[in-house]
Amino acid sequence: MLLVFISIFLLAFTAIWVPKRISQIEIYATSFFAYSFGITTDIILNFKYDLYGYGQEGAQIYTTLCIIAVYFSINILYLNFFPLSKNFLYKILYVAIWSLFSILYELFIVHTDMFYYNGWKLWHSAFLYPIIFSILFFNWMAVKKLLFKYIQKQI
Repeated sequence: MLLVFISIFLLAFTAIWVPKRISQIEIYATSFFAYSFGITTDIILNFKYDLYGYGQEGAQIYTTLCIIAVYFSINILYLNFFPLSKNFLYKILYVAIWSLFSILYELFIVHTDMFYYNGWKLWHSAFLYPIIFSILFFNWMAVKKLLFKYIQKQI
């Protein structure tokens, strides 16, 4: 469990201190989307269908804080380095790398007391991570578009 906390601290530390390529409002809007999207998914898959869970059964404050830190940190790091100016294949590779990282990280936390499966399989996650990362990207593009419209109105 200590290794999980250290890894979450390192993710959060990296997300906070890495030089930012995206604006603070983009970080704010996309991070809260990532959090609400992730928590909504977790509520359905964990509490409704009991496919997996965090820590002990039910909700605990320490796992909730860890989940928040992971959702915010991954979102910031993923979008901050997204290769917008690169070609489509490079973008697909970028999503694939983040998906692989997420699968490996999930595999790591499954072998701790932090996360457990109740019918969920790692291949379910492997299928969903590219979709999740694509949704995060398209949400970011929507935020950028809304910001552009807002700025245009102000001029």
